[in-house]
Amino acid sequence: MDTRRLRIVLPGGSGQVGSMLAAYFQERGHYVTVLTRGPYTASWQTVHWDGVNPGSWIETLEGADVCIHLSGRSINCRHTEQNRKALYDSRIGTTRLLGQVMSVLDNPPRVWLNASSATIYRHALDRDMDEATGEIGGGERISKRRRAPEKWDWAVKLVKDWEAAFFSAQTPRTRKVALRTSLVFGPAPGSVFEVLSNLVRASLGGNQGSGRQYVSWIHETDYARAVEFLIDHEGIEGPVNLTAPNPLPNREFMQALRNAWDVPNGLPAPALFIKIGAIFMRTEPELVLKSRRVVPGRLLDAGFNFQFPAWASAAEDLVRQWRARSS
Repeated sequence: MDTRRLRIVLPGGSGQVGSMLAAYFQERGHYVTVLTRGPYTASWQTVHWDGVNPGSWIETLEGADVCIHLSGRSINCRHTEQNRKALYDSRIGTTRLLGQVMSVLDNPPRVWLNASSATIYRHALDRDMDEATGEIGGGERISKRRRAPEKWDWAVKLVKDWEAAFFSAQTPRTRKVALRTSLVFGPAPGSVFEVLSNLVRASLGGNQGSGRQYVSWIHETDYARAVEFLIDHEGIEGPVNLTAPNPLPNREFMQALRNAWDVPNGLPAPALFIKIGAIFMRTEPELVLKSRRVVPGRLLDAGFNFQFPAWASAAEDLVRQWRARSS
């Protein structure tokens, strides 16, 4: 990475991924500022913003080297009308605000990385989806008899609108990269790794649904390294898939996680159970049942080397870290 001490600003960087990135870059000697709505104590600088209106937080972007925008309410909720508005505004609204602000800065960041999602691609069992040949979802059939549920279509539209707001911003002096991110796995409490690990350790970690749907994933170490790589490589702009190069069917994914935890068996969860359970857990079954077979074509083409290209070794590393933290 650039040997200079960079000024890096992370709007919406107080969540799991943002905190991990902030720590990663601070440990490497860079100046990190997180823009956050609520009270937040950290070893790096934090500045309040409401994500709606310009304010004194604009000063953090003037002359900064990098903006990594991660704002967005967690998709892990029921997609009611009220929650849809919150999901939309927390992504599209904040992106538009940043675009308006950066368009008038005297010295805007030279690169703006904006969160996006790998769920923009269609439900795919048949082939990999990279940036060049991947098919955007919406209106597709998930079997010969069934169309994708309306809520799946809405999630795709959300991401499309998010990227449209990002790329339409008038920022000619700032390179822009949309981070089409898959599930990011780290050992932090409350993470998706903890949720799935709890199921495995309770002997409930069998295949989910048919088990045929693909899981796209990335180890948090590779996520941070890929973000660093994209900052350094000035020739890369536009959408980039942030996901490991080897997605795998849910059945194999859960088997590898059970192996990492030394749990021999796990009860499966049929699709009907997942749909019923999602109601009580206030989430959406799409998060488990949609097949995301997304691969990082542009990262690989640019020469990025994954430290954890295979899920089995990634799962083993995450379990080791979890046990070390718990001991």
